[in-house]
Amino acid sequence: MSCLKTGKEKKQLCLTYLTFMLNGFLALSIGSLLPFIREARGLNYAFAGMIVSLHSVGNLISGFAAGALTAAIGPKKSILLFNAFYGLSYLLIVFGPGDLYVAAAFFMTGLARGALSNFGNYTVNNLAPGRAGFLNGLHAMFSIGAFLFPILLTLLTKGNASGWICACYFMAGMGVLSWILYFLIPQEPGKGKKEGAETGARGGGFLREPLFYFCTLTLFFYLCAEQGVIGWMITYFVDTGLLSASLSQLMASVLWLMMLAGRLTTAWASARLPKEKLLLGMGGGFVFFFFWLLFSRSTVMIVLGIMGFGYSMAGIYPTTVSFCGTLIQKYTMAWSFILTLASLGSILMPSIIGRIAESAGIAYGMSSVVVVVLIDLLLIAALNLYIKKTGGKGNENRKKQDMELQ
Repeated sequence: MSCLKTGKEKKQLCLTYLTFMLNGFLALSIGSLLPFIREARGLNYAFAGMIVSLHSVGNLISGFAAGALTAAIGPKKSILLFNAFYGLSYLLIVFGPGDLYVAAAFFMTGLARGALSNFGNYTVNNLAPGRAGFLNGLHAMFSIGAFLFPILLTLLTKGNASGWICACYFMAGMGVLSWILYFLIPQEPGKGKKEGAETGARGGGFLREPLFYFCTLTLFFYLCAEQGVIGWMITYFVDTGLLSASLSQLMASVLWLMMLAGRLTTAWASARLPKEKLLLGMGGGFVFFFFWLLFSRSTVMIVLGIMGFGYSMAGIYPTTVSFCGTLIQKYTMAWSFILTLASLGSILMPSIIGRIAESAGIAYGMSSVVVVVLIDLLLIAALNLYIKKTGGKGNENRKKQDMELQ
């Protein structure tokens, strides 16, 4: 935190990290809850895929709307409004009388997640622009939250199939806690409506930057794979009979534990090695271990595949975002556009998997992710070449900024 000059900035960073951990805890619970909700509601694969996509639709809408709403009412009121959807959504899952209420709840979790992701990434980029280490630290906190929920759910449902309902009550309480913590985050004087007006005046200059497109497309296909695997992984293991229900939940925790390790490793390595080389290495591991996981049939091989996949994919998102640090700092709406366009991937892929699973089986549905991980690797390679080609003085400045993390 040596680059943070004031106590207010340090408090902003610490509380943003803490709330991002709760965001991971709240947002990533949907994949773990999905098998229980499917069984309790009698949902088919197609509908289940649709509601997972609705989560991503909410994520997309709020990722853009939160940035625009900030210009109208200020960041504090905007984030508190969207964050309130978390507590409401989990109560709706329990008490909603029909399937449409469950669909609405998944949509609301996405609304909250997108706004919180927008706020967290934008805040850290403002505090430490272009610093991959700080962004990986932020996303490491998300991984901690995502790692904890499957363990909690396993404990609550062990010997008690209705324990997932208690988990929803607990999550509603965590939503309230998250709202309180966001209320406590200090707001910089002069930010809000005035900042939004200045941003509007600067317009869409980022749309003329090739880097914007390289990063957005890389994130798009990454989120296709991430949301497809995370949203359907537990259902895939259970329905194919590869793992028991409790062991499948444990795999979700293993995945996020390795993502935590990967993000901490990337945060450390990004201060010592070129970010573009790190990104290329992670992309190669991302593809390799997905194939490993897809063809694994024994428990040991599945565990190793999950560990490698989670570790490899961990730093792709925050490291890619760090390349956009100067764009995000210069154009406030740039991050909303990046997040919105990239999030389309997380909307499309769960529904595609669900449709394929409904007609051909869940194994074929998961196999469709092969296409997107290969495309993402090609885009990472293209981004790598672009960074090398345009390195020069700007790239040296980015490296100097990263070295300050040491």
